[in-house]
Amino acid sequence: MVPYQSQIAVFNDFLLRATKYSKLQMLGDDLTTDKKIILVEDLPNQFYRDSHALHEILRKYVQIGRCPLVFIISDSVSGDSNQRLLFPKKIQDECSIANISFNPVAPTIMMKFLNRIMTIEASKNGGRVVVPDKMSLELLCQGCSGDIRSAINSLQFSSSKGENNLWSKNKRTSLQSDAERSKSKPRKKHSSALENQEIQAIGGKDVSLFLFRALGKILYSKRAPLTELDYPRLPAHLSEHERDTLLVKPEEIVEMSHMPGDFFNLYLHQNYIDFFVEVEDLVRASEFLSFADVLGGDWNTRSLLREYSTSVATRGVMHSNKSRGFAHCQGGGSSFRPLHKPQWFLIHKKYRENCLAAKALFFDFCLPALCLQTQLLPYLALLTIPMRNKAQISFIQDIGRLPLKRNFGRLKMEALTDGELIDPDSGDELRHNGGPPAQEVLGEASQTADPETWSLPLSQNSGSDLPASQPQPFSSKVDVEEEEEEDIVIEDYDSDET
Repeated sequence: MVPYQSQIAVFNDFLLRATKYSKLQMLGDDLTTDKKIILVEDLPNQFYRDSHALHEILRKYVQIGRCPLVFIISDSVSGDSNQRLLFPKKIQDECSIANISFNPVAPTIMMKFLNRIMTIEASKNGGRVVVPDKMSLELLCQGCSGDIRSAINSLQFSSSKGENNLWSKNKRTSLQSDAERSKSKPRKKHSSALENQEIQAIGGKDVSLFLFRALGKILYSKRAPLTELDYPRLPAHLSEHERDTLLVKPEEIVEMSHMPGDFFNLYLHQNYIDFFVEVEDLVRASEFLSFADVLGGDWNTRSLLREYSTSVATRGVMHSNKSRGFAHCQGGGSSFRPLHKPQWFLIHKKYRENCLAAKALFFDFCLPALCLQTQLLPYLALLTIPMRNKAQISFIQDIGRLPLKRNFGRLKMEALTDGELIDPDSGDELRHNGGPPAQEVLGEASQTADPETWSLPLSQNSGSDLPASQPQPFSSKVDVEEEEEEDIVIEDYDSDET
């Protein structure tokens, strides 16, 4: 009977044995060298449920390990990346872990590589291999997302000669007349589209787009020339809405970016202005963005209307830009325009901090943070009643009054680079998960928070800083209790005197 061992124990024993014994002799290795590495390609599933066990093993290996330890982790553009789950920033700094990433293979390089493979295989195997055409190879390259191993496997599987081979079907000649071909043109288009989907499904990976490229496809909005044979022209009274056919579908672009729709709208709202030429087009695009924001404004229906909101925003921005509405238009120049991260994240973070500070400094009023900042604090800023707490004074001056500057300085722009992902530590999990508004959650959290943990003083001082002649607008709970103890005096009542 074989004793049971958990996956964590087996993995721990593997690391101990691998670092203790000599390396495996590979083909072409130099027998005189003692250099080796430990390569881990597959991790036990238990580590995905309990990553702390992996962290303890890594801490132990740092002390006893004799050679480098390499993990191969498949990347993901979604927010729930395995790399961030297994190797967070803290454990990387503690164990001195270096991150080595490889860019995907460019489509042009992959096309040349696949063509070379097919040329060699066709010369060796003769008629046993079906040589695909250029369009089929392009579909394979798109479906593999830059993974050369997946592309080779898909090419080998699809090129095997058989009766049901898709590429052999494409090469069959037809004896139809020109009239029959023209009548069956829509049907051919539909069948070719189905065949393309089947080819992409052969070993194809989930096609992903980085946020930088997804925004570029929406903002540059490339189009194909429209012919009257394909689509009829619009009537005269709708001619201003006429556009050429888009080369991409906005909904598919957002889906491939693996980003929530409301977050994608924020990035789109931050960068769309620089891509417009006419002010009228810019106004129309802002109206579409405003309507999309209304669709996703209510947190009760946000999860249901998020896709519609993103569709309205993306298609509205692309349709409003007349300078890019046709294939022959360059839209004010085709030069590169840098993209930036939304300033909404910085402003929303400052808003949350102000809400927590207002609830902590003015908890005596028992008001929500929104009412404190929009109603009470501006009113207190207009009164001449002095505040005894310096933190309250500075907070009222910062929140309760607008600065007298005529020209407000713009916030510093943070550039968006290619391959950049959503920051999971940005503090926007509520909006990402479709939770309630921030002010309600902050109101509940501030009531349970311990006021003593704040570095700012929460109550007014005793009054030694200001003259006694000045009025006191309000007092803390401790002061009220002390005054009640001083005023209330219990005396004995003598009934005989009456």
